Amino acid sequence: MTVSEVVQVDGHIIDSLILAKVLDVIVDAGADYRMVDVHIGRTNVDSSHARIEITAPDGEALAALLAELQIHGANAVAQGDAVTVAADMDGVLPEGFYSTTNLPTQVRMGGHWVDVDNPEMDCALVVRPDGRVRTVPMHRVYSGDPVVVGRTGVRVQPLERPRGANPFEFMSSEVSSEKPKEQLVARVAERMKGAKAGGGKVLAVCGPAVIHTGAGPAVADLVRAGVIDVLFAGNGFATHDIESNVLGTSLGVPLGDDLPPEGGHANHLRVINEVRRRGSIAGAVADGYITGGVMYECVKHDVPFVLGGSVRDDGPLPDVYTDVVEAADAMRAELQGVAVALMLASTLHAIATGNVLPAGVETYCVDINQAVVTKLADRGSHQALGIVTDVGLFLHTLIHHLVL
Repeated sequence: MTVSEVVQVDGHIIDSLILAKVLDVIVDAGADYRMVDVHIGRTNVDSSHARIEITAPDGEALAALLAELQIHGANAVAQGDAVTVAADMDGVLPEGFYSTTNLPTQVRMGGHWVDVDNPEMDCALVVRPDGRVRTVPMHRVYSGDPVVVGRTGVRVQPLERPRGANPFEFMSSEVSSEKPKEQLVARVAERMKGAKAGGGKVLAVCGPAVIHTGAGPAVADLVRAGVIDVLFAGNGFATHDIESNVLGTSLGVPLGDDLPPEGGHANHLRVINEVRRRGSIAGAVADGYITGGVMYECVKHDVPFVLGGSVRDDGPLPDVYTDVVEAADAMRAELQGVAVALMLASTLHAIATGNVLPAGVETYCVDINQAVVTKLADRGSHQALGIVTDVGLFLHTLIHHLVL
């Protein structure tokens, strides 16, 4: 016996291709649909809406399809208040909990729709005593917290193209190394300027290749000029940034024209050791051991940074979070006000950052490896735009367009 449900999708669903995506998802799932009602806005500032009756083979298939459709902003028409169940253990969610997306989300309570404070994917929705609703990661849920279960009373809003001319319209095809880099970088610079002018912050997520390609000084310039407001990285990036400024090498390889020094492969260990001796990166800056570089500029200009560790780290530096849960929480704490995120030659940290970013944050992923760029979007960061190029060339060109 087949089962049916009517969903509605609203907004600029035609030029943003949202309606087409919704119908594709339905067909790909082997379900059927019937257009119940469609209203198309007359101008590009008028919103549109469509009601679609979906028919699936059984309730389980319909539930799975509705969950996937909600990512694109298709919400069930028949909506009552959200249902909550109290968590019975710290760090454990009730069965059937609603798993969030990073899209703007609302929860219906007492007949009214309430905005969720901090959209983030793969979290739960917890109703606070004051009536506000927040996304909460599993490990931060405590016994007694009212957690939203099921899809009833939850709706999301899809991402839409900006009204008017979209500066990234020509990037809407598959990520490719064939894109015109100069134009892309110029437009990223313009978007960054606009975000800063509006009071937004710029987050940089950096991998060690930023230092290996000789682009560390460019990032340091961006920090010193006040363009970068927050930095996320790992032990490797910070270590090689310090190594390059103290010893002139990165992984023992000179960044200039000098020959590799004897025993240079241990240079990174030596700088880690000296920073550990001083207790912190800030301590090493204070006593003159570190006199330049990205980490130096972050300390000097009070730019917050989060260094997340991994099992392969040497040392690590004393500022590195060795507990990945604590690292993710530290990243969440620095996201308030971030409007633009630059993912620079980083795979693991870029994906980790994408997992905690709201969909409204403009995200640009720069990497020479096309697979890295596409992987970020595949993991759920649908707002990410990819630029396949050498990160060193990208950063030097970006500085040129920012007129630093």
